[in-house]
Amino acid sequence: MTTTPPRPAHIRRAPKPYRLTLHYTLSIGVALLMLVPLAFMFVGAVKPNPDVLADGGSWRAFVPSGMTFDNFTSAWERSDFGRLLLNSLVVCGVTVVLGLIANSMFGYALARLRWTGRNLVLATVVALIIIPFEALAIPLLLFMTELGWLDTYQAQIIPFVANPFFIYLFYSFFTTLPRELEEAARMDGAGPWRTFRSVIVPLSRPAYASVAILSFLMNWGQLLWPVMVTRSESVRPLPVGMAVFQTLPPLQWGDIMAFAAMMTAPSLIVFLIFQRAFVQGVAAQAVKE
Repeated sequence: MTTTPPRPAHIRRAPKPYRLTLHYTLSIGVALLMLVPLAFMFVGAVKPNPDVLADGGSWRAFVPSGMTFDNFTSAWERSDFGRLLLNSLVVCGVTVVLGLIANSMFGYALARLRWTGRNLVLATVVALIIIPFEALAIPLLLFMTELGWLDTYQAQIIPFVANPFFIYLFYSFFTTLPRELEEAARMDGAGPWRTFRSVIVPLSRPAYASVAILSFLMNWGQLLWPVMVTRSESVRPLPVGMAVFQTLPPLQWGDIMAFAAMMTAPSLIVFLIFQRAFVQGVAAQAVKE
């Protein structure tokens, strides 16, 4: 007489059909809820100005009628969009690149190196994650004033290079990597820096992509800090330019929608480029949990 072997504890049963249906229904509903404002914005950007809000209460608001691209030209010229775009690209690009270097190295030092005070520093990093930026904005503004950095690029970049949340993301990812690879590199004579550069970094591309996307989005849409430290259009980023553009007469909603569409496009492009590595990084963290 044969008996059926017991099911391993780690193998989960397949979800029931009604649960899958509920899951996908909720996911589609949330996705549509988030896409509605984007659809309204992109459709409004190609409508004539008088028609943007004419059908705001019906489904016709999402149907482009009398398409025109004059709104993009008008918004670009009236707001000096090219200069604002350049400022945002400089601030976000430099912040992301420097942040990837600094935060990954810090995360690796916490995950793999052993040094006095490491546990205290790790606890401090975790504690700093829950402190809102608004609580530090005024002291940081006074510090920038003392340094003479107001109305400069460095005032928008330097304070956001090191980020405790990104440090912890790198730390948690590095702890999942097998130590045998690093031990083999040390046996070949590689030091900590060479091991990090030649072994850890190539294996951590999903983590780098995830942090790069999150950092870019965080800095691309930042409004409070640029309002506090910028005074002139020469260093003003897109979110501040958007706030100013909405107040310029005459009020043209088609131009405003076109400005918003052009401001949103770079973030969508960045996500589409790195989405595969981003999903891999999120999946790796989920498997760990």
